[in-house]
Amino acid sequence: MHQPGLIIYTDGSSRGNPGPGGYGTILKWGTKEKELSQGYRRTTNNRMELMAVIAGLEALTKTGVHITIYSDSQYVVKAVEQGWLRNWIATDFKGGKKNKDLWTRYYRLSLQHNIRFHWVKGHADNPFNNRCDVLATTAADGKHLLIDEGYEAENN
Repeated sequence: MHQPGLIIYTDGSSRGNPGPGGYGTILKWGTKEKELSQGYRRTTNNRMELMAVIAGLEALTKTGVHITIYSDSQYVVKAVEQGWLRNWIATDFKGGKKNKDLWTRYYRLSLQHNIRFHWVKGHADNPFNNRCDVLATTAADGKHLLIDEGYEAENN
């Protein structure tokens, strides 16, 4: 049984695909909340959806945490919950599967925790997902955009 623990809400955005992008993440532990966001000068929506998850996990200082992650990304949720990621790792991302750098980063982090994903409809009635969307789009539209080195290395 999945015990209550940390709840992470995530969203990613890109203005154009590829284009400037950003992620938004909210970590909730009981009554405590922490918001994270960052923008990148050139990336994709799927990369930012995944970065939102990674940022939330990288913010943790403990291991063995029971985590429920809410995402509106079918790509992220299905990759984990339906076992696609296990297959991609087993075949070393054969066949040109994208975002190997981020999926590998996520996978290493995921081994330290007990994680379940839940898909939520984007731009709907979940106030935390809607807030993550605002964080992600604001970050994408920001002035101090980072370089998504994995994307740019793969596409230059």
